[in-house]
Amino acid sequence: MKVFLFILSLVSFFPKNDQPTVKILSTGFIYEEAPFPSCHASTLVETDRGILASWFGGKYERHPDVSIYTSLLADGKWSTPEMVADGVENKDFRNPTWNPVLYKNSEGKIILFYKEGPNPREWWGLYKISEDEGKTWSEEIQIPPGMLGPVKNKTVSLADGTLLHPSSFETNGIWSMHVETTTSDIQNWKKIEIDNGSLHAIQPTVLFYPNGKLQLLARTQEDVIGTSWSMDNGKTWSTMEATNLVNNNSGIDAVTLKSGLQLLLCNPIKEGRNKLSLLMSMDGINWEELYVLEDQPEGEFSYPAIIQAKDGTVHLTYTYNREKIKYVSLNLQ
Repeated sequence: MKVFLFILSLVSFFPKNDQPTVKILSTGFIYEEAPFPSCHASTLVETDRGILASWFGGKYERHPDVSIYTSLLADGKWSTPEMVADGVENKDFRNPTWNPVLYKNSEGKIILFYKEGPNPREWWGLYKISEDEGKTWSEEIQIPPGMLGPVKNKTVSLADGTLLHPSSFETNGIWSMHVETTTSDIQNWKKIEIDNGSLHAIQPTVLFYPNGKLQLLARTQEDVIGTSWSMDNGKTWSTMEATNLVNNNSGIDAVTLKSGLQLLLCNPIKEGRNKLSLLMSMDGINWEELYVLEDQPEGEFSYPAIIQAKDGTVHLTYTYNREKIKYVSLNLQ
């Protein structure tokens, strides 16, 4: 009965065949100039000071100088990008860093997860903690061997306070996604395996439904978005299956709004990264294109991140031609 009432409330909120209207509140680039020529893989979190963004930047992806940067949106203006993590091992050697993920825990601490290593097959997971809303950061802490933490998309808090980190790994050309869990203070790491079926999937993102039901969506090598479901608040997961969503084997992200509506950001094309769309669904199975953010003859608009703020506004970022991070805020009406 609860599930029926939940679906009924969604139908009432958005009548049949009547999509919500996207109202763009602001759009632009986080920075116009930066001390690095290339950037990628942004992430977002809401803080008491404003919206905090992070990404990696350097000469090019995989170059040893690639480091993690942050910028804060406060009073309508983004702060100057600041380097907060790098892969320097000693005065003679450094590794590139990768894929930051921001999360704010129940104690109000901001966690910055990221990767270090020569490539995604040999990298390892690290994190830093900020106790002042992202102004300063602790020394890096290495995630236990065998664990990676969230690989691209945001960590989420489950009903019992457990943190679920959507994760994956690559080895010998094989992609496989899984989830990892910790307590809210990033302790007691556990890995939950997921049967990937016939799909090669990485970088999952998490959606929520009533009564402990969860969904993972992930990029795959098979030109579709894959999905896995949990009916017990993330303890076990179904075998991964293909959805009817076309994807170009590029990063995606999704968020469950307070209304229960599901939003998905992805490249809904088989080749290229020149189209980026916002999709909506009520059930995680049937998706409709809600808004086209980019659709150009060429270019790269990829690796999106999306969150909903406490005031209900939706905030998103994505890579813009590997040169800048584009930011958009919007409301659904």
